[in-house]
Amino acid sequence: MRLRRCSPYNQWLANRGYAVLAVNFRGSTGFGKDFTNAGNGEWAGKMHDDLLDAVQWAVDQGVTTADQVAIMGGSYGGYATLAGLTFTPDVFACGVDIVGPSNLNTLLSTVPPYWASFYEQLARRMGDPRTEEGRQWLVERSPLTRADQITKPLLIGQGANDPRVKQDESDQIVKAMTANDIPVTYVLFPDEGHGFARPENSKAFNAVAEGFLAQCLGGRAQPIGDEFAGSSISVPTGADGVPGLSDALQGHQQVIRK
Repeated sequence: MRLRRCSPYNQWLANRGYAVLAVNFRGSTGFGKDFTNAGNGEWAGKMHDDLLDAVQWAVDQGVTTADQVAIMGGSYGGYATLAGLTFTPDVFACGVDIVGPSNLNTLLSTVPPYWASFYEQLARRMGDPRTEEGRQWLVERSPLTRADQITKPLLIGQGANDPRVKQDESDQIVKAMTANDIPVTYVLFPDEGHGFARPENSKAFNAVAEGFLAQCLGGRAQPIGDEFAGSSISVPTGADGVPGLSDALQGHQQVIRK
């Protein structure tokens, strides 16, 4: 199994004591058109099966045990995280979703007109909302449809100005979870887009994420101290789901007021 090039995220997580497996699931780019096109119509299907196969491989190799696997990713990786916790709720111990779509119909409905060519590609990859069959497919493959199946801890990170995956994608699944009394920690940055560009915000989210993962998997975590300095971080719901997060937010707000 080939791994993607090492990223700062992978290095950071490895430093915290985790084995990181970055899977080249079908639909990924960089391996030719056939490999990319193999993902057409396979969101939450064979693309997800590739992730499940990777989990089983890691367990079979003795890298981990079946009950000690988290899923984490951004953009499509965020969707994969939500799919993992909704379509296969018993596989992963917890999940970290960063700017991931939860409702594929609303995701496609917000594609701006100047992305016309990209829209056609998305409709081919995912499902075409201009047909009844396509709309139904998008409903069936949307994690939001199965939000009541979530039983494992979930951390969501979102930028309020995201032009690709609107804030509503995170808001919808958070609302569905809270309506069903399912805990979720939702971290929102009002000055971020599709990912966290400001170093202060990236540092703040990573501080929350490593605390979340430590509670779930037992890896090393630095207690949240002044990591929120200069960040716009807000936590609309679930601050009590990560050790030290509520106190850190309170201290951060006091500094802002001063």
